[in-house]
Amino acid sequence: MKGKNEQRAGLLYGIGAYGMWGLVPLFWPLLEPAGAVEILAHRMVWSLGVVVIALLALRRWAWVRELAGQPRRLALIAVAAAVISVNWGLYIWSVNNGHVVEASLGYFINPLVTIAMGVLLLGERLRPAQWAAVATGFAAVLVLAIGYGQPPWISLVLAFSFATYGLAKKKVGMGGLESLAAETAVLFLPALGFLLWLGARGESTFGSGAGHAALLATTGLVTAIPLICFGAAAIRVPLSVLGLLQYLAPVFQFGLGVLYFHEEMPPERWAGFGLVWVALALLTWDALRAARRNRSEALRLAALAAGVTPDDMAAPGDTAAPSDGTAAPGDTAAPPDDTAAPGDTAAPSDGTAARRTEAPSG
Repeated sequence: MKGKNEQRAGLLYGIGAYGMWGLVPLFWPLLEPAGAVEILAHRMVWSLGVVVIALLALRRWAWVRELAGQPRRLALIAVAAAVISVNWGLYIWSVNNGHVVEASLGYFINPLVTIAMGVLLLGERLRPAQWAAVATGFAAVLVLAIGYGQPPWISLVLAFSFATYGLAKKKVGMGGLESLAAETAVLFLPALGFLLWLGARGESTFGSGAGHAALLATTGLVTAIPLICFGAAAIRVPLSVLGLLQYLAPVFQFGLGVLYFHEEMPPERWAGFGLVWVALALLTWDALRAARRNRSEALRLAALAAGVTPDDMAAPGDTAAPSDGTAAPGDTAAPPDDTAAPGDTAAPSDGTAARRTEAPSG
């Protein structure tokens, strides 16, 4: 009973995390007339304050001394901080400039971009269904490029920046809260310097009213709370379940773009999105099939270790599903205590282990 309650709570935490990331387009317009760069700078500054408070409450500081003596990991954190700044900034700009649907597409295609990067950069090998998904995703981008009259640059930059972020965070191998603290620490001084420069020029909106200032300060909570919920979910539910939940965020964003912001959806855009959804359905089917095979293989190995033969385990006429020993890229979500988000949408691996899924960045 306790296990079921834990899984139920984890499912609610996961829905809450991805739901908040999916509904965040409703928040960014509230911060106008602040521009995207000013909002981004506030998000960096206030996020550090929130995660420092959380780390103080949890007394998790041992990693700081260890990290300080590892220049390579510090460099990777700097890379992660740079690309997530691009991702955050472009996402905020997109929402506040009528491109919510195109932004949602970026997070839909992120798993496909992550797989492509795994093949090109890490030499991973894909199964036929994964190749079919990548090819379908590429066809979708071509259809959308024809429909837009140009490539969907917002979607592509969001997808590639977040995939690069996931790759960097995989290499760093830090917990979600610690990683966010390190990244925002790298970003803090440039962000604070930019805000002070804006204030000196009289262009800052922070002093335009107490309500507006409070909303800008809330960007730290908007960043941290979904991540905390994601971490609570990741330790309570199977990773395959969390990997499926990652699609809630772009689904919500797409719904808001069409139904709330009333963005146009001509037939060619529907066709492109339809192809993307077909590709994601292929990935999901392949991931679930691989997960079942892996479980069957794990049970077989456990039985052999216990001295039970396969003939003793199987009922007459039953056959065990073969296993290729691999898990599908994009079929799992990395717990924040192990890696980053992220968004976590939907993140790269070595091609033989299950691919981590970052939490969406939101």
